[in-house]
Amino acid sequence: MNFELDEPYLAIQRQARDFACAIEPLATEADEMSEIHPGVLTALRESGLSDLMVPAEYGGRTKRLDPLAICIVREVLMATSAHADSMFALQGIGSYAITVAGTAEQRQQWLPRVAAAEVLPALALTEPDAGSDLKSITTEITPGADGLLLNGTKSYISNAGAAAFYVVFAREDSGFSMLLVPADAAGVSVTPTPELIAPHVLGDVRFDNVRLSPDARLGNPGQGLNLVLATLGVFRVSVAGAAVGLAQAALEEAVRHTRTRVQFGRPLARLGPVAQMLADCWTEVEMTRLLTYRAACLAVNDPAASLNHSSMAKLAASEAASRVVDRCVQMMGRYGLVRDSKIERLYRQARPMRIYEGASEVLRLGIARQLTEEVR
Repeated sequence: MNFELDEPYLAIQRQARDFACAIEPLATEADEMSEIHPGVLTALRESGLSDLMVPAEYGGRTKRLDPLAICIVREVLMATSAHADSMFALQGIGSYAITVAGTAEQRQQWLPRVAAAEVLPALALTEPDAGSDLKSITTEITPGADGLLLNGTKSYISNAGAAAFYVVFAREDSGFSMLLVPADAAGVSVTPTPELIAPHVLGDVRFDNVRLSPDARLGNPGQGLNLVLATLGVFRVSVAGAAVGLAQAALEEAVRHTRTRVQFGRPLARLGPVAQMLADCWTEVEMTRLLTYRAACLAVNDPAASLNHSSMAKLAASEAASRVVDRCVQMMGRYGLVRDSKIERLYRQARPMRIYEGASEVLRLGIARQLTEEVR
């Protein structure tokens, strides 16, 4: 069993680090923006990393998406800029349903442009009254003689207002379907989300009598929930990768500070309580990285079957990231409280990770359910 990354993955890691170096001067500014930073978008296009989000047949790099490669990139990017990490991740999260269930025409129209980051996609799942409980959504598809009619509101949608298209999860008859909706379709409107503790490109998207042709569906009627689960199977573990990167970045900031900050006649790192916190942080980072990489490897072969492993990795990594960055702020004392310092940004960015892509409590329910089923 090999616990080290092979050369193809190391090459992807180096490519991600080159992108991270290119955007590092922009990171503070970009991470405080609630709209797309043009410099970061240009750098993403030049990096070529978006081709990891599309199959080779449509301009991508590999025959099928590789969750481990995506995890590695997100780990690197989140350590530098949450804005860049989100922009990269959404290229896949927002387009994966097209990859899985789109028609040949839909794939040819959008996927090569996604691979080149010429367009930004968005996945529209949650609603004002439906978050983790997706089966309670009210956005509705009404079939008619001349096509489909879409009505409803989606909330807290990443890339809202910047996306070229929305992949929309909606109710249809007694089931759920997915629709591919161009952002410029008549009846589509966007309202920015109120500013969050860690700014993000978010908005509410309203669909008022949006008329679409029958071929706007992704897959068959009633296939929507399966497409959501397929997307989660590939990309939930990548959130764990991002959380590992955030924790690693916080730890590095704390190590730099505690090696040079002298108190009571010695560097902080040589004081017992601080040394204990450093050791605990490093141990948690290494544990969650191994768990994440293993879950990502399992997802390469069968994303749906390994969803519980992806959930465990996301749960463990996001919770650990919060603990690690909190300890690091503590070790840095008043320097950790300076607004717009890197550690302060990481502190704010860590908190939403326990909610995005599946809240910790919901993940625990699913993991426990699977465990009890296996025991039974």
